[in-house]
Amino acid sequence: MAQQRHAMPPPLKTEEDYIPYPSVHEVLGREGPFPLILLPQFGGYWIEGTNHQLSGAPDSPPTPVPGTRAKLEGNHTAKIYRKHFLGKEHFNYYSLDPALGHLVFSLKYDEQEQLHLLLRTRARTLHDVVPISCLAEFPNVVQMAKLVCEDVNVDRFYPVLYPKASRLILAFDEHVLSNHFKFGVIYQKLGQTSEEELFGTTEESPAFAEFLDVLGQRVQLRDFKGFRGGLDVTHGQTGSESVYCHFRDKEIMFHVSTKLPYTEGDAQQLQRKRHIGNDIVAIVFQDENTPFVPDMIASNFLHAFVVVQLEQGGAQGTFYKVSVTARDDVPFFGPPLPDPAVFRKGPEFQEFLLTKLINAEYACYRAEKFAKLEERTRAALLETLHEELQARSQAMLGLSPDDERPDNGGTAPGFFESFKSLLVPGSRRGRRGSAIGLGSVEEALLVPGKSPSRRRPGPLGSRRSSAIGIESIQEAPAGRDGPAAADGSSSTHSSPESRRNPDRAEKPEPPDFSRSSSSASSFGSAAEEPGEPGRESRSPSGSHRDAFTDTPWPDEPPGTPPGRRPPDSPCPEIKIQLEQPPQNPGS
Repeated sequence: MAQQRHAMPPPLKTEEDYIPYPSVHEVLGREGPFPLILLPQFGGYWIEGTNHQLSGAPDSPPTPVPGTRAKLEGNHTAKIYRKHFLGKEHFNYYSLDPALGHLVFSLKYDEQEQLHLLLRTRARTLHDVVPISCLAEFPNVVQMAKLVCEDVNVDRFYPVLYPKASRLILAFDEHVLSNHFKFGVIYQKLGQTSEEELFGTTEESPAFAEFLDVLGQRVQLRDFKGFRGGLDVTHGQTGSESVYCHFRDKEIMFHVSTKLPYTEGDAQQLQRKRHIGNDIVAIVFQDENTPFVPDMIASNFLHAFVVVQLEQGGAQGTFYKVSVTARDDVPFFGPPLPDPAVFRKGPEFQEFLLTKLINAEYACYRAEKFAKLEERTRAALLETLHEELQARSQAMLGLSPDDERPDNGGTAPGFFESFKSLLVPGSRRGRRGSAIGLGSVEEALLVPGKSPSRRRPGPLGSRRSSAIGIESIQEAPAGRDGPAAADGSSSTHSSPESRRNPDRAEKPEPPDFSRSSSSASSFGSAAEEPGEPGRESRSPSGSHRDAFTDTPWPDEPPGTPPGRRPPDSPCPEIKIQLEQPPQNPGS
């Protein structure tokens, strides 16, 4: 018992500790028949379809393939936006999550009182349908996003205001979809066990030519208008002929080893390998019983092989044995092979074979190597989409791409804070405008060291308009500056409190903001204009009222110096107009 308690676990096995699979040469030295596929000596691949023994008499036909149409696999999530959102009333939002990265969120409320939610992250796209009856109350956008992914950690989503945003989102969702495929076709003759022998074959047997007719039609490459799969259709540098197929709205070009250019003296036949070696899925056709080993061909891209071997059926026709092998990190893909994996030549076999090839490529995309590449590509495309939606939405609001936006999780500055920041000398907002779209008001401020050279003559002075409703900001006329301006100092440097009654400075009265509007999307600001009685200058704060113009208060008695008012006079009310009032003297 003591020895069992203190027994050490067995050491991990290394490659030398494994018993290797027999090599192809060892297998060929035995008596046949041989399997279609042999695993490499140290594994790394899986095999489907190892039974090819027909039941009953040797000439009995195999189990027929079901008449049902084989299902094509693919990324069905990429088709959801086109199917459920495009052309229908829905809303799009974007945000930035500290952990998940850029987010683009789409939601739709349908007639069945259901929420269709589609959340795009850099790793994947999540979709869910939530009935409203399952919710206690109608959620906001952040709560809706958390219904799809609990890891969402943002304070808000920004609405997409660009009218053509659906096109950009659709292009991102469907970038993983393709209707074009290219597959390699390798002809393996009896006894060929190396890459050089496979690519060095120049002749085609009648059985191989018959199999190519099952795959598709022969086409001349010169001036070919369909999908060319990287082949030269102008100068004939990749051969004069190939095999092409149009299957279920998809175009397939086959890279046939015997139809690609053969180079004398080149043992590797790089002109052939550079096409087939860059494919992801390949077919290996065997005239006779010689096993194929996946590592015969050195390639970083080839991940799956479909091996087809001729089986003569005599008077019953031509049959084909089929086996499939793929790397260990490639998930299983359908349609599954029958048992035994033997097919009669015909359209059903063609449909099964082409479906298997397409599904094999989709499955290979989920292997580790291609999955990492796809994740990097998706993250870069999502970031580009996020920036495009943000820039287009800002442009719809009249904001330039350089305008500052509050970071996610922070609060946007209010109107009064934004307006006050315009009056601070040297402030970045004072030069470029606020985050809510006040625009450029540098000419309206007397910045130290810069003369107001852009003043326009006229009774009303210069104006600046904002794209979201700021009606006008009037520059101070030169003749109405206070004594501080006459000394060469800017009115922004002369404190209004220093020029007012000291009694008032000791007892400041809080400004009345009860008339301010909660809307931050549209404001009207009317500057005092000469010759218009009854129109007073508006300012968001009493302390900065005369930053633009230093004029007597409307209720000051005659003779009061500029910048002063009687100490007993009440503070002026702060008023913000949402629209430009009619210019009537009696208003």
